[in-house]
Amino acid sequence: MSLIDTPRRRDGLSLFGVEIRINLSWLVAALLIGSSLASGAFPELYGGLPANDYLSMAVIAVLGLAVSILLHEMSHTLVGRALGMRIDCITLFFFGGVAELREEPHTALSELAMAIAGPAFSLGFGLVLAVVAGAAQALGANAVWVNALTYLAGLNVVLAVFNLAPAFPLDGGRVLRALLWLVLRRADRATRVALFISEGLAIALMVAGVVVMFRGEPAGGLWWIIMGWFLRASGRAERASLDRPVANEG
Repeated sequence: MSLIDTPRRRDGLSLFGVEIRINLSWLVAALLIGSSLASGAFPELYGGLPANDYLSMAVIAVLGLAVSILLHEMSHTLVGRALGMRIDCITLFFFGGVAELREEPHTALSELAMAIAGPAFSLGFGLVLAVVAGAAQALGANAVWVNALTYLAGLNVVLAVFNLAPAFPLDGGRVLRALLWLVLRRADRATRVALFISEGLAIALMVAGVVVMFRGEPAGGLWWIIMGWFLRASGRAERASLDRPVANEG
């Protein structure tokens, strides 16, 4: 979730009255993920299949990931709207997706409910996909679909767990802020503490990435460094917003 204050013009796909936008960076990420799955992950996980099967599985997995991220963000959106917040747009980009808020939640409990909705959905969706994959296998469905659905099930669980990391703009960062808000009774103080923890986690990710690179896994290490940099930059943007003259108090 992120906060925006600029008007938007609706000219694309929409779902439940929410505009869906696809940033060019998401297409780049989709190509990288698909290529990695088709040439590396799937052959290692499910050996002995034709190359075309791995490609088909990769396409299904990438499309399924896009749908999973969209539904994850839609769960934030629907809960936020039920709590009276205005959310007009969801954007898919390189690091996933974001439901763009017109204003911050007014209470700690509304922040908590909205933040936890995404991971809760992803976890539930992953379990549903696992059941569907198991049923498909029992019915003798094509291995391409069974394997792709199984992988997507695990990916949704990973998505839920990863998003609960206590760092902005991840859902866990907002969950942390909501809990701190309940204790400290002020949103601005809670945000500052949450941002301090978030920056520490971001730096730890970048250091871990460097260690992984020196251990002979440059691609994996670079990914952790990029993720840490993204979290740190996002946290600093949130801090800049907080330092504006008008403070948000709870």
